[in-house]
Amino acid sequence: MKIVAVIPAYKEVTTIADVLTRTRSFVDEMIVVNDGSPDNTAEVASKNGALVVSHVINRGLGAAIGTGFAFAKKRGADVVITLDADGQHDPAEIPKFIDAIKNGADVVIGSRMISRSGMPWYRQVANILGNVSTLVLFGAYVSDSQSGFRAFSHKALEKIEIKTNRMEVSSELIAEAKAHGFSIVEVPIKAIYTDYSLSKGQSFFVGIKTLFKLVLRRITM
Repeated sequence: MKIVAVIPAYKEVTTIADVLTRTRSFVDEMIVVNDGSPDNTAEVASKNGALVVSHVINRGLGAAIGTGFAFAKKRGADVVITLDADGQHDPAEIPKFIDAIKNGADVVIGSRMISRSGMPWYRQVANILGNVSTLVLFGAYVSDSQSGFRAFSHKALEKIEIKTNRMEVSSELIAEAKAHGFSIVEVPIKAIYTDYSLSKGQSFFVGIKTLFKLVLRRITM
């Protein structure tokens, strides 16, 4: 199987090199989607072994994942792993995602909510709200719908259609998997937080906007 990492990145010049160094040995290729970063994220990623696809402007997480999926398919990916560029995911956990795909899963979600160790309470609350919204709107439940650490089989890549551009993509991916009848499996992952990665989360007002966009997405399904 050809395993490709898709890593959306916006202004991640301080962390992207380390993320790529720790990811390299677990995948066959690494794709960094530089989402309009005004710094040297793209240059650093390229120097550290990634194939870089850049957006001219910042389009958002959903658009970056959509671009990454499209490029991964062109590169002949059998499995795509998505992970964040801010260092909050441990690439050493990638093998458990691959094992789940080999055992028949179409979509694998890395869940921080299985043990919740090291996860700030307010992040737990935000995730629970995201889970409830995903369940109510799309009839799909996972314990960590907002996780950015995921794996997708070739079959899932061919069918999943991303229409949202920003943070709402996390719930949209679950909704798409549910709509196509794909097997969704969760695996436990470590919650790794730094002051830097915690600063990247959604604010309350962004969360409200995300929910509104998810309602619109549900209407169009």
